[in-house]
Amino acid sequence: MALNSEISALLAWWPFLLVLLGALIFLFMRGYRLFGIVYVRDNRMGIVSKFFVLSGENKSLPDGKIVALSGEAGYQADTLAPGLYFWFWPWQYSIEIAVFTVVPPGKVGVVESRDGVPIPMGRVLGRHVECDGFQNARAFLKGGGHRGPQMDIIPPGTYRINTALFDVKLTEALVVPENKVCIITTFEGQPLPSGEIAGKEVQGHNLFQDANAFVTGGGYKGLQEQIMMAGTYYTNPRFLKPEFIDLTPVPIGHAGVVVAFVGETGVDTSGAEFTHGSIVSKGQKGVWATPLDPGRYPINTFTHKVEIVPTTNIVLNWATGKTESHKLDEKLSTIEVRSADGFAFNLDVSQIVHVSRENAPKVIARFGSMSNLVTQVLEPTIGNYFRNSAQQSDVIDFLKGRAQRQAEAGAHIRQALDKYNVQAVDTLIGDIHPPEALMKTLTDRKVAEQSKVTFAIQQQAEEQRQEFQRAKSEADTRSQIVAASRAAEVAKLNADAAVNAARGEADAKKIIAEGQATYTKVTGEADASKTKMVGEAEAGVLKLKVESVGPQFYAAMNIFDRLAESKTALVPQIVAGVGTGEKASGGSGSGIIDALLGVVLAQQLRGQNVRNAEDKVLSGMAVALSSDNGTPEPVSGRAS
Repeated sequence: MALNSEISALLAWWPFLLVLLGALIFLFMRGYRLFGIVYVRDNRMGIVSKFFVLSGENKSLPDGKIVALSGEAGYQADTLAPGLYFWFWPWQYSIEIAVFTVVPPGKVGVVESRDGVPIPMGRVLGRHVECDGFQNARAFLKGGGHRGPQMDIIPPGTYRINTALFDVKLTEALVVPENKVCIITTFEGQPLPSGEIAGKEVQGHNLFQDANAFVTGGGYKGLQEQIMMAGTYYTNPRFLKPEFIDLTPVPIGHAGVVVAFVGETGVDTSGAEFTHGSIVSKGQKGVWATPLDPGRYPINTFTHKVEIVPTTNIVLNWATGKTESHKLDEKLSTIEVRSADGFAFNLDVSQIVHVSRENAPKVIARFGSMSNLVTQVLEPTIGNYFRNSAQQSDVIDFLKGRAQRQAEAGAHIRQALDKYNVQAVDTLIGDIHPPEALMKTLTDRKVAEQSKVTFAIQQQAEEQRQEFQRAKSEADTRSQIVAASRAAEVAKLNADAAVNAARGEADAKKIIAEGQATYTKVTGEADASKTKMVGEAEAGVLKLKVESVGPQFYAAMNIFDRLAESKTALVPQIVAGVGTGEKASGGSGSGIIDALLGVVLAQQLRGQNVRNAEDKVLSGMAVALSSDNGTPEPVSGRAS
C-alpha cells in the first residue's frame, strides 16, 4: 500500500515534469545554455565572453587589448557558428546569441575595429589585412590589423562578424547621377609632390573602390586627376570625398580650349615665332593644341580649365547700355573724344572680330581668356585710334567724313589685330553725339539754309505755276487760234474751191461754148456741106432721074408725086377698078399703067442715088470735124 501511494505521488508530478522539460527544451532551442550545452541556430552566431580563467591559463589580457586570442578573460576572438556546443558552463562563459551582419544592395558596411595595432602617424585608416571580410577576427588581430576605422569595406551580402571586435555601420553606396562628373578627394595615400595640385591617375583600384590597391599602387592623398562617371560605386566614405559637377558643354559655333594644370611637362608646339606661352599636346600640362569641338565633355574642372572661344563673328559694342549675349562687351562704354577745335563729343563704335578654331589656343595662351583679349587689346586699340582720329579734324569735318573715317579705322584695326591672331572683320561707326551748343548752332544754320532753299523752291514753284497758267492760257487760246486758223483755212479752201469751181465752170462753159461754137461751126459747115452735097447729090439724082426717064416722064412723075401727096384723085375709081378686073393690056388704060410703072422704077433709082449721095456727105462731115476738134467719134450709119 505504501508503494502504491509513492507511485501515485510520482504520477501526480508527471504533468509538471513534462512542462518543465518542454520549457527547458524550448529555452535550449532558443540558444539558452543548459548544463554547459549551447545550441546556436542556423541564422545566428554566438559571441563568447569569458568571466575568469582556471589555473594553467592566461589570466588577463595585455594592456590595451580588448579581444582575447589565447583564452584570456574577456571577449573571445572566435565566435560560435550555428550548431551544438558543450562545456560552456554558465558560471564561466557568457554566450551572446547575435544575428548575422547583412549588407543590403545599394549599401556598404563601414568597419571600425575596437582592437588592433594603433594606426601609424600620417594615416587615417587601418591598413588592409586578409581576414575574410572581417569574419576572421583572429586573422585580423594576428595579421597586424589596425585599431580604428578601416580602409576596407564590406560590400552587399551576409557576414558572420564578431561585433565585439568590429563595429559595422551601413551607409549608402556612391551614386553618380546622369550628366554629372564626380570629382574625388582622397584622405589616404602619399603626400602630393611640391607644385602639384592633384594626384596622378593610378591603375588597378577599380575607380577608388579598392582603397588598398590605390594606396599600395602609389596613389596620392588629396584631389585626384581621375574622375568618376555616372554609375553606382561601393566606396568607403571615410576614404574619399565625392563632389558632383556638370558635364562641360561646348556650344555650337565655339571651340573649347583646354588649359591643364596637371600632367607631364610637355614640349611647346606653337613654333619659335610664338613667344607668348606654351601650347602642348593633349594630356600634358599647359594649353592643349587641339581644342574641343562642340559637345559635352567629362572634364575635371578642378584640374583643367576650358575656355570657350566663339569661332563665329563676334560683335563688340562700344556703346553704353548695349551688350551682346556673349557679355564680352558688357564693360565697354561709349568712346569720348575731343576734336581739333576743342569740342568733346561721344561716338558709338561696333567692332566685328573673328577667331578661328586653329588660332583659338594661341589667343588663350597669349591672353588667358576672351575677356582679357577685349580689355587688353581691343578696348585700348579701338579707343585710342578714334581719339587720335578725332583730334585731326573739327567736329563738322568728322561728321561729314564719317564714311571715310570708318574705312580708315577698319584698315588700321585690321592691321593691328593680325599680330594677335585675331581677324578684324569690320569696323562700324554708330551714333555720334556732338555738343549740344554746337548742334543748336548747326541746327539753326541748317534751318536757315533749309528755309532759304524752301523759299527758293517755293519761288520757283510759283514761277512754274505762273508759267503753267500762262502756258495753259496760251494752250487754251491756241486751241481757239487753231480752230479759227483751221476755219480760215477751210474758208480759204472753200473760196479757192469756189473760185476754182467758178473758174472751172467758166472754163467749162467757155470750153462748152467754144465746143458748141465749134460744133455749130462744124455742124453748120457740115450741114452746109451736107446741104451742098445733098443738093449736089439731089441735083445729080435729079439729073440722073431726068436723064433716066427723060424730061417728059420726070415731069409727069413729079406731078403724080404731088398729086399723091395731096391725095387728089386723077381718075374715077371705077376706071381703076375696071383696069384691075379686066384684061391688063390694050385699050386706053395701058398708057396710065405704063406711066405708073415708070414712076416706080424712077423712085427706086432715085433712092439708090440719094443714099449714095448721103454717104458721101457724111464722110465729108466726119473729115471736117476731125480737122477742127481733134479725133471725133466714128460716124456710123446714114445721116438722117
